[in-house]
Amino acid sequence: MTITAMPSGGLVSTVTRILPIVLIGTFALAGCATGTAAAPSPTPSADTPVTVSNCGTSVTFTKAPERVVTIKSTSTEMLLALGLGDRIVGTAFQDGPVPDQWAADAASLTSIADFVPSEEVVLEQQPDLVYGGWESAFAADGAGTRPELATLGIATYVSPSACQSAEQPPKLTFANIFGDITQVASIFRVDPTELLAAQQKTLDGIAKTGAGHTAFWYSSGSDTPYSGAGIGAPELVMETVGLVNIAADVKATWAPLGWESVVDANPYYIVLIDATWNTAQSKIDRLESNPATAGLDAVVNKRYLLLPFASGEAGVRTVEAAASLSKQIAELNG
Repeated sequence: MTITAMPSGGLVSTVTRILPIVLIGTFALAGCATGTAAAPSPTPSADTPVTVSNCGTSVTFTKAPERVVTIKSTSTEMLLALGLGDRIVGTAFQDGPVPDQWAADAASLTSIADFVPSEEVVLEQQPDLVYGGWESAFAADGAGTRPELATLGIATYVSPSACQSAEQPPKLTFANIFGDITQVASIFRVDPTELLAAQQKTLDGIAKTGAGHTAFWYSSGSDTPYSGAGIGAPELVMETVGLVNIAADVKATWAPLGWESVVDANPYYIVLIDATWNTAQSKIDRLESNPATAGLDAVVNKRYLLLPFASGEAGVRTVEAAASLSKQIAELNG
C-alpha cells in the first residue's frame, strides 16, 4: 500500500504505485559505474506526483514539502546544498557545524533537540515532512513511527544510503549518493544539475594518494573500537583515495573491531573521526597511551587522518571527505 502525501497535509492510501518518469533517472543512476553521475531527469512540475520507495516504504509526494524537520546532519545538509534551507522548520541531532559554504543559510535554522526529538516536539513544528538521516529516528520513543506520522498527515523520508531494514545498498558507491541527491531534488521539484556537477568535478580531481596502504577507520569506542567497515561511506572514501580498509571484509557500514584485529593488521594510516563527544585528540591519547596500540606503525609515525563526524555519513559531504583525506595523505608524505 502506498502512503500518499496530499497538498492539504492529509494522507490517503492507494493500492496503485505511481512511478513517474521523473524518477527513471534516479534508478538508472544507481546502476552507473562508481563515481559517475548520470544526467538527472527533467525537474518534475509542481503538480506531478513523485513516488519513491524509501527503505521499503512507498511514499507519494503530490507537491513539494514546505515545512521540514530534519534529523541528523546528512538530511539538513542535503537540503542546504540544494538551496532548500528555507523549507527547514527545525533541526535535531546535528553532528557538528555545517561546512562553511552553507553556514550563512544554516545560521537561521532552529534546533529543536540535541538528539532524536520526541514525537510531541516534532508535531509542534507542524511539518509536512520529517527527513531523517537514520531509520532509527522513526521509533515510538523517538520522532514517531512512520505509519503513525502518516496517519497524522506527515510524510517521512530516510536518507536512502542509510537504509538498513530494506533497500540498503549492497556496497555504497558515489552513484548511490548522486542518486540520493537526484531523488531528493525530484521530491522538492528543484534542479540538482549544478550540485551534481560540482560534486563530480571535485570527485574527478581526487588523487589516489593512499597508494595501496592499509588504514583503520576509528569512529568511536575505547574497550572495543567502532570501525568503518566494508559496505558504507568509510569504505567508499578510503577506496577513492587508494587506501585498503583493514575491515573491508566485514559486511556492514560500521562494526565493532577488536583491538587484537587492529594490532594484527598494523595499519599504515589511522582515520580519526572527530566529534564533540569523542574527539580525535582523545583517540590519539588512547592509542598512544595503550601499550597494545602504541607500537602500531601509524601511531609511532603519527600517520593520523582527521575527519569531522558528519563526513563519515553518506551524503553531500562524502566527496569532500575523500578530497580531504587525499590532501592530508599528500601532506603527510611531504
